[in-house]
Amino acid sequence: MNATSGSGPPRVNRRSLRQSPTAIQLAKCFSAKVITTVGSAEKAQAAARLGADRVVNYKAEDFVAATLEMTEGRGADVVLDMVGADYLQRNFDAVAVDGRIAQIAFLTGSKGTFDLRPILFKRLAIIGSTLRARPVSMKAELASALEQHVLPLLRERKAIPVIDSTFPLHQVHYAHTQMDTGAHIGKIVLTV
Repeated sequence: MNATSGSGPPRVNRRSLRQSPTAIQLAKCFSAKVITTVGSAEKAQAAARLGADRVVNYKAEDFVAATLEMTEGRGADVVLDMVGADYLQRNFDAVAVDGRIAQIAFLTGSKGTFDLRPILFKRLAIIGSTLRARPVSMKAELASALEQHVLPLLRERKAIPVIDSTFPLHQVHYAHTQMDTGAHIGKIVLTV
């Protein structure tokens, strides 16, 4: 996800619609311009309905070129990436000077060969984040921030959870099959 701060509105570029419904909605609630990447026409339609300003089908279009076009050559202020190694060099190209890349997963792997000069030349910040490694006290702080800033948006229905499908717990294998297809849009929920 790319977001812009400072003088202009935030710009967001998301790499996968698997978690993007929430990211798109929250970014829009905080006045971000959203650029998102998807891998199908169905996901493109869903992203547009959720408010994405620009939807890029990465199978047919270059997300770097689309990001630069949308930002008039400037690049995105923040990139939120789940893809990992395959996209890191391209994220360097898509992000603005003084931009940030937040790495939250490594769907295509965590190792690769990169030209790291853009980190210096563009004065980039690369941030890694996962909840698993955080102490309970920090998780509590995050929960408090969510309660303060995000729950009101949910209560006011400015952002709504997107549920793709639900399965009873004893059919968890079907839920995994659905997830493995990558065709879902939103969360897959297990019921007990």
